[in-house]
Order: sequence, then structure tokens, then C-alpha cells
Amino acid sequence: MPNINTFDLPREFLIVGAAVKTGLFDALQKEECSPENLAKTIDADPRAVWTVAEALIALGYLEYNGENLKLTGEAQSMFYDSNSPKYTGFAFMHTYDLFLPWLGLADTIKTGKPYPKEKKIGPPKNFIRAMSHIAKKSAPEVTTFCLNGKIGAKKVLDVGGGPLTYAREFVKLGASVTILDLPVVVEMMEPELKPGEPIKMVKGDFNKGLPEGPFDLVYLGNVCHIYGEKENRELFKRAAKVLSPGGRIAIVDMIRGTGEFAALFAVNMLVNTENGGTWTFEQYKTWLESAGFSVRPFAEVGGRQIIIGDKI
Repeated sequence: MPNINTFDLPREFLIVGAAVKTGLFDALQKEECSPENLAKTIDADPRAVWTVAEALIALGYLEYNGENLKLTGEAQSMFYDSNSPKYTGFAFMHTYDLFLPWLGLADTIKTGKPYPKEKKIGPPKNFIRAMSHIAKKSAPEVTTFCLNGKIGAKKVLDVGGGPLTYAREFVKLGASVTILDLPVVVEMMEPELKPGEPIKMVKGDFNKGLPEGPFDLVYLGNVCHIYGEKENRELFKRAAKVLSPGGRIAIVDMIRGTGEFAALFAVNMLVNTENGGTWTFEQYKTWLESAGFSVRPFAEVGGRQIIIGDKI
């Protein structure tokens, strides 16, 4: 139902996001310094740095150590201590990067066109951080569910799996994993592979083709909302071709008609993509059956919605 409290400007979020973007927190993580020296370090206006720093002190992110600014313990734990239960890193910066497209929603409603790509800001690393952070808690349950009953399943194709989170969980279950992702993502994440990990990263575009199989499982985690019916139908057909007999496809995504979140997320895809959105279970079922899969009712696992299709 309508909630007028959500109409408040998210000042804290915008201030923190801007501080991350300008390198303010990273600079103080390396060395405590005065507002004047901080402005020099990040090549910024001294008055602006002092004003924002004072706001961050009031919000609990910074504090003074004599005349120098420093991160508070809570901010240190949240942004930089990966062993802390409060750790988020800078995953939230993906949401910060989405502000401009959302502010263009009025134009999108008129034209049906997403926010111009050339005007978007935010490096792919923000998206990768966000996807990895979001997936961390649910990945063990989700991967176990996807392989449930697939005795002897050893080869998994993880489409769009650049963040490595799900791939590493599949490996824990005894599988070898091939990841297909965009070149910029593979180049960013491949150096993070550990020696001997049975994970292979392949540069490519799943709209043009998939790596040669056969695979026992094709995993599509948060992929299908990027595109529309035509692209998803073609993707499911490609998946069927690279699966072994009796192989499985697993789709983890937001299913339209199951709650508020999927409907709101569809608006996010409206302002960011040409024809992306969220789709109903019946749409998925129709597309999958047309590609040669038998489809089960969708399941809720680890807070995620999963559709399983077995190759007929």
C-alpha cells in the first residue's frame, strides 16, 4: 500500500555514495589526515570536503583523531573488514549507479526507451560487488537444490556467473564449472581464480552462443530479466543443445506475479534495458516447454525463486 514515508530524499545514501565515488573513504583507510589534506589527496574542493566530512561525522562514518579525520570502527568493519558480520564492502554502489537511469523514468514512460547508455556512470566492479554480496548467503542452498537428484552431475555451465559466488559453491558439491560472461567481466575476475580451481572462464555473449557441452546443468542466475521473450526463448533452445541427455536447466530470477519486488524490479529493467523485465511462471513454462524441457512448479529456496526444467 502507499507509504508516504518513502518519499523522503535518501540523503545518507547519496552522501555515502558520493564519498565512495570520490575516493574519500579509500584515502582515509590508507591514512588519517586533516580535511584540507584530504581535499588535496582526492583532488577536491576544500569547502566541499569539509562540509561532507562533517555530515559523515554526524552520521557515524568518520570521526576526528585530534585534527585528523579517520574512519569510525563501524565504518571500517562495514567497508573493509571482510571477516566482520557487518561487512558489505561497496556492494551498494551498484544501487547508487542506478540513480540516474531511475531519474529518467519520466522520459522512459513517454518514449519507452531506456536511459541512454552513454550517460550511465559506474564501473562494472560495482555490479560485480553487488551480485557477489547478494548471492553469498543463498548460494549454498541454491546450488544444492539445483543439483538435487542429479547423481553424477559433474559439469556445470554458469551463464553470467562472473562474480564466481555460485561457481565456487558448485565446485564444493563436486562439479567442474564453465563460466560464460562478457569479456570485461572475465578480464576483471579471472585473476581472482585460485590455483587448481576447476573453474574455466570463457569470454562471450549468450545471445550469440554457448560453450560446447555436454553439460549436466545450465545455470541461469539473474540472467533472464535482462532480455525479453525472443532472447529468452533462444537462450533456452541453446541451453537444451549443450545439455547432456536428461540434463537440467535452472533459472534463478524474480517471478512476476509473486509479490511487490518483482513488479518494482521490472521498472528497473525498463529504465536500463531495451526489452528486459520480469516474467510470470507461465511465461517461463511456455518458453521452456517449447525448447524441450519438462518444467516443475517453481520453488522458493534461500530467499530466491528457482525454476527447474529437465531436458526431455
